[in-house]
Amino acid sequence: MGEKDIKKKEKIRKAVALRYKPDKDPAPVVVAKGNREVALKIIEIAKQNGIPVKNDPDLVEVLSGLDINESIPANVYVVVAELLAFVYSMNGKKKSA
Repeated sequence: MGEKDIKKKEKIRKAVALRYKPDKDPAPVVVAKGNREVALKIIEIAKQNGIPVKNDPDLVEVLSGLDINESIPANVYVVVAELLAFVYSMNGKKKSA
């Protein structure tokens, strides 16, 4: 692990994972969250499974206050919609590659 990787890991304080199944969920749902080592593990598992990861500390701060299996509040719908658009665009790039 290089110095750059170590510094990047030191900056990661929190992570939140969302699930959104339009046929099942009325809104995205928090499925995992954690600090420090747990946050790193959440990110590692996402990357291993080809799930895009977006760095948005402000959004993570809001979402980390939610409970596991809790739907996101209406006041963050727009930001999460932007996140979902990012994920969909990343998925589209993978399919065309």
